[in-house]
Amino acid sequence: MLRRVARAIGVLAAVLAFGTFGYAAIEGWSFLDALYMTVITIATVGFHEVAPLSDGGRVFTMVLILAGVAGLAYSFGTIVEFMVEGHLKGLLEGRRMSKRINELKDHYIVVGIGRVGSVVAHTLADEGVDFIVVDTCEECAAIAEEAGWLHLQGDATDEDVLCAAGVKRAKGLVTALDTDSDNLFVSLTARTLNESLYIVARSTQVASEVKILRSGADRVLTPNVIGGRRMAAMVLHPVVSDYLDVVTHGDQVDYSLESMKVTRESRLSGRSIREAKVRDQTGAYILAVDGVDDGLNTNPSPDTVLMPGDQLVVLGTQAQLEKLGELL
Repeated sequence: MLRRVARAIGVLAAVLAFGTFGYAAIEGWSFLDALYMTVITIATVGFHEVAPLSDGGRVFTMVLILAGVAGLAYSFGTIVEFMVEGHLKGLLEGRRMSKRINELKDHYIVVGIGRVGSVVAHTLADEGVDFIVVDTCEECAAIAEEAGWLHLQGDATDEDVLCAAGVKRAKGLVTALDTDSDNLFVSLTARTLNESLYIVARSTQVASEVKILRSGADRVLTPNVIGGRRMAAMVLHPVVSDYLDVVTHGDQVDYSLESMKVTRESRLSGRSIREAKVRDQTGAYILAVDGVDDGLNTNPSPDTVLMPGDQLVVLGTQAQLEKLGELL
């Protein structure tokens, strides 16, 4: 539509130029007189001529009136259509969207708003974190706009599109496109642009997981494999599955699983879990400790010392986790 508006403006400019140079050539008028005569002629306002017209000037004026009326009708019709159909509003919304995207920092990027990507986006929205969704289809852009998500329409395998999504300032990226090759290219491009970016990629085949990991992804998930294992666990260990559903989704009770980092300024830094009395002070449980040097401890003892940089996997209510967050 913008091209049509530009074309309409071009037509109007061409008519003005045609009339101005025509009068200057036929009647020998100055540029200002010729332009003035052209404007009052195509506007059909009925003002007197700048000077008496010659026979050639009268013929030219008749031609100019016909061309001018047609040009004005086309130009103003196109501009009115542009404004009435909401294209102007869409253009302004797009500019506002670009401004908000440029202000993002430490945000997440979701590539692909299909069956998997839409779930990721809804989850991020529920967590209240900043994120942007990227997809090529117009329907996906409409879905994102309706949901109130920041969105960018484009091919995420293109380096320029990822840069426009703020990949260099982003904290994490999830690529959930339909083909493994596309997810591989997105991972590779994103890793090239941001070495510290945490990348999670979707794969449709187990054989593709290693290739996508080599391309730069930190984690690769195959939904059908995960779904099959989950269904088997539900059949074999239904109570455990129900418990995991509760603590990972938090839809039925207030308990949830989260990860928290021990900082140097933390009151827990350099103290053991027993000495810190985390359970007594906050009510939250420390289920695992991912140590900087020792790796993941899935069953930490009370004597485990919490060091700066350790990542804790904790379980508790929102209030309990907030108390633990204050200590950390």
